Order: sequence, then C-alpha cells, then structure tokens
Amino acid sequence: MSINCEILDLRAFLSVVELENFHRSAEALNLSQPALSRRIQKLELAIGAPLLERTTRHVSTTALGAELIPLVRRMLEEFDTSLFAVRDVGSQRSGLVTIACLPTAAFYFLPTVIKQFSAEYPNIRFRILDLPATDGLQAVARGEVEFGINIMGFSDPDLIFERLIEDPFVLAARKDHPLAARSELEWDDLAPYHLITVHRSSGNRTLLDAALAKSNLKLRWSYEVTHLSTSLGLVEAGLGISVLPKLATPQEEHPFLVTRPIRNPEISRTIGIVRRRGGTLSPAAERFMTMLIGTWAERS
Repeated sequence: MSINCEILDLRAFLSVVELENFHRSAEALNLSQPALSRRIQKLELAIGAPLLERTTRHVSTTALGAELIPLVRRMLEEFDTSLFAVRDVGSQRSGLVTIACLPTAAFYFLPTVIKQFSAEYPNIRFRILDLPATDGLQAVARGEVEFGINIMGFSDPDLIFERLIEDPFVLAARKDHPLAARSELEWDDLAPYHLITVHRSSGNRTLLDAALAKSNLKLRWSYEVTHLSTSLGLVEAGLGISVLPKLATPQEEHPFLVTRPIRNPEISRTIGIVRRRGGTLSPAAERFMTMLIGTWAERS
C-alpha cells in the first residue's frame, strides 16, 4: 500500500508536535492556520488514523503519532541531506547514515570501519545509536534507523537478518589469576571463583543461560552488573572473573587482562545486520553496509 503525502505535510506535523501549538507552527512555517490544518488532515487521511489530539489550549500526539515522530524526523533529515548531496560529485558525495549498533560492536569494531569509510567519503555523517539488543531491534522496526548491527536469533517477520560473524563467549581474567595460566578451559573450571555476569535482562545473558541449560550447566555468580564494560572494570580490579563475548573484550594487548576460550560446549552469539523487510537504504547507507560486510568477512 502506498501512502500519498508530501514533505511539507511531514514538516507541518513535526512543527506542531515540537511547538505544541497550531498558531505558532503556522507562523514558523509561514502558513495560514487553515492551510496548516489542511496539511495535518491530509497526512492523517494518508495514514488512515488521527495523529494529533486537539483541545482549545493544547495539542498532543496520539499513540500512533508518537510512534511516527522518530521516523518523520529521520525522513526529513535524510531529505534535507539529499538536497545538498545532489550537488556533490565523486569523493565529495555527502549523506547521512543512521544505524543502531550493539554497544560492544560500536566500541571495539565500528570505529575502524567508519574511519576506513570516511577516508573515501569524508562528507558522509553518522548517527550511531549504541543500544542493547532489544532496543536496537525496536529502533530498526520503528524506522528510526536504516539498519542495525545486532544479535541474530530473534524472530520477527518484519525484519531481515544477514549473518556477519560468530562471536564466541570467552573468559576474561586478570593476568595474575590462576585460570590465566591455562590455554583453554571448561565451564566447571570457573566454579571455584567469584564470577561477574550481566543482568538477566541482557540478550547476552539470556543466550548464554539457554545454551548452558542444554548441557545441564548453570553459572553461579557473585556480582551482577548491567553493562559488559562494568564487568571488565570489576575483573581489572581483581574482584573476580567474567564470561562475555570476545567482541566485548580489548582487541589489543591489555596490561592487566587476558581472555581464554571455554569449551564443552563452545558457545557463541551470531552477529548480523538487521533491516526492515521491504525497506530501502539511502545510497550512503548502502555503501557503508557493503564495506561493513566486506570488513567483517575479512575478520571471519
């Protein structure tokens, strides 16, 4: 189903939302109030549902209107960016890439790819939402971002997943910890030591617990935190050991920390690109995603 609306209809909607007043919005857009109202009515007719609730003194969004706000903002920003982009040629091409990315990938891997990409396309800007797995998927589904980098395995008929790499769970410990002397470990080897883990609401924790349960194994933790980076801080302070994805650990030689593989079973998470089914990407996002896939392939 196609929706027939104009850029000015979207600008009218966003202006009313931000100013919470039809009179001020009409002045800001240099429109009469009747013309502004017609713009809003046309958009609501195209959508098929009310987007704004009007009273004599106040304007607020409906539930659907609130859901549309981040999508409309992104569409308008991409449109405005495209107006400048058409004047650019060759290596000066500009644009905006908006993505949702797992914090671990955003911190340890994404900057390398962006640096490589920016050397070729210096005028392309990036908006990166570094979000946990569930929030990142929702951002993609709502259209707030063009695509995401996320854990695969979630079932959503409206999303398309494309595998990038396997990211194994490893032990993180201080170099002076007894387990650091081992080249590889089994899960039972962790039992005598204080274990630092992330909260049960984490997608990583859910995946790990489910995989271990299949082998009748369960982690007994002493410290539970919200962020993987916090768990590494506690490990570095000598409070215990942690199990976390390899991608969440320092990729270069670290003065205090080491990682060790854990076998029987070996557990990993699959990292992939997530897109909306039937959605389209901007030329800038297409180019970046192509480089991203190629760079991941080289690491695999």
